[in-house]
Amino acid sequence: MNGSTHHKSRRWIAALLSAAAIVPWATTHAADPGSCTQVRMADPGWTDIDATNAMAGVILGALGYHQDVANLSVPITYEGLKKGQVDVFLGNWMPAQGPLVKPFVDSHSIDVLHANLTNAKFTLAVPDYVAAAGVHTFADLAKYSEKFGDRIYGIEPGAPANQNISKMIGDKAFGLGDWKLVASSETGMLTQVGRAVRDKKWIVFLAWEPHLMNTEFHLTYLSGGDAYFGPNYGGATVNTVTRTGFANQCTNLGRLFKQMTFNVDLENKIIANVLQNKVSVNTAARDALKAHPQMLGPWLDGVTTASGANGLQAVNSALADH
Repeated sequence: MNGSTHHKSRRWIAALLSAAAIVPWATTHAADPGSCTQVRMADPGWTDIDATNAMAGVILGALGYHQDVANLSVPITYEGLKKGQVDVFLGNWMPAQGPLVKPFVDSHSIDVLHANLTNAKFTLAVPDYVAAAGVHTFADLAKYSEKFGDRIYGIEPGAPANQNISKMIGDKAFGLGDWKLVASSETGMLTQVGRAVRDKKWIVFLAWEPHLMNTEFHLTYLSGGDAYFGPNYGGATVNTVTRTGFANQCTNLGRLFKQMTFNVDLENKIIANVLQNKVSVNTAARDALKAHPQMLGPWLDGVTTASGANGLQAVNSALADH
């Protein structure tokens, strides 16, 4: 590592499958064993997980740990957790990932550690001018199939939310049996949304909060999709999940990740700072933590540095130095 607290690894799964380099920490008072000093995390390429990973990276670096973030799809992330090749994932969106994650939970292949975000949402949305023309629910879509081009725009292939859309189409729910899912990526999908909004064309797409899209575009979330996205407009809880036994093996880190809780406003501010002000996600995360010092006490209650020193003091000192 080059000293960065949030090193974005660009290695693909082959590198993930190789043995992780363990960074020894020579001390007789270590809070965790030396094998815990490298924390391997995953990022599906979502801006909200970029933000939370970056906040975690700032904290971990200040505590003397080394964060390594690999860009991995959600299904590969869970396989990595199962095989012990990923330690922590901050992006278990529920109920959207429910069908995907259930086998891993049932087989005790992962541990669900903590709900790190509540009051999120994740379902289909349309621009406000489309809503004003009469589209407010999932059931309204089919009436305007020609305007929508029989297409729903999703995120990366294999994403659980895409699978929910595919199931909905396969079930011929809401008269959408002839529609198609356009799988792309978060960036690709939002590029399409931006073009449609610019030209006042009709588009229906996956939307969620926290995300800058909620301020960049005037959106209307569609109701009626409870069977596929859950109630309350896809009301979501985001969990921190780990490889099995992580919190017991690395008790100090386990305590930290059980206590690290975010909120929609905080994540939106980091995302906006990155996308609108063109700052690095590390800088945006550090700025957010400095602006909200009251969060650090609960996060770091009883948490030490990797060498056993006071964790809160170490983090406050690191933030003051930047």
